[in-house]
Amino acid sequence: FDFTAIEEMDPSLSEGHRAVYDRECPFELRVQDGDAGPQEVGTLEAIKCKILVLGDESNPQHVRMELTSENDLFFHYTHSLDESSFRHMQEQQKLMIDFTDYVTCVMKMLNSCIKEPHSFLAVFLMHHDGNARLDFIQNMEYKFVELLSCDFVASPEEVVRHQITFRYNSTKSKLKLMQSRLQDVNALVKSKNPSLLLQMQRQPGGGSRMGGYNR
Repeated sequence: FDFTAIEEMDPSLSEGHRAVYDRECPFELRVQDGDAGPQEVGTLEAIKCKILVLGDESNPQHVRMELTSENDLFFHYTHSLDESSFRHMQEQQKLMIDFTDYVTCVMKMLNSCIKEPHSFLAVFLMHHDGNARLDFIQNMEYKFVELLSCDFVASPEEVVRHQITFRYNSTKSKLKLMQSRLQDVNALVKSKNPSLLLQMQRQPGGGSRMGGYNR
């Protein structure tokens, strides 16, 4: 199925950005509870990570990362960075990469968390004021090493509303396309081999159409 036309309606692309990464990654979610400090152990959840760039991927003008959850439609955090804000981040964390390498670096870390979850961790710490931080941590067996920290902020209500509307309409449109395709396949099989269609529909997941069929 070609969902290109549907994906192009994504409000994340409205400012000229384009998506260069879109995958689910295991995150450990923790909540900072006032002065009590963060939770010692968070909850593990698959978070959808979307990285968008404005301009050329190898020399971007602006980078944005969006985090969403299938378990909570109102979970939406954004990390936004240009070359100027990256320099500040670079100085604070003593990073050895340039802004042009940033997107590749983050994608590599996310992929490592997916492929080697016991060695690479993504810990997302949320504050009640809407601020949050994503820490990429490597388990070196004898110690944990923090590789990179990215600041996030909870997206405004209007942005969340637009995103939920898009996700709903996108799912609805994709379902309609797949149902149409299924009807085409049914019609083709019925014309070529009716008994095969009946056999397929009797199988688990074959649909309830066969409930009223009498030989």
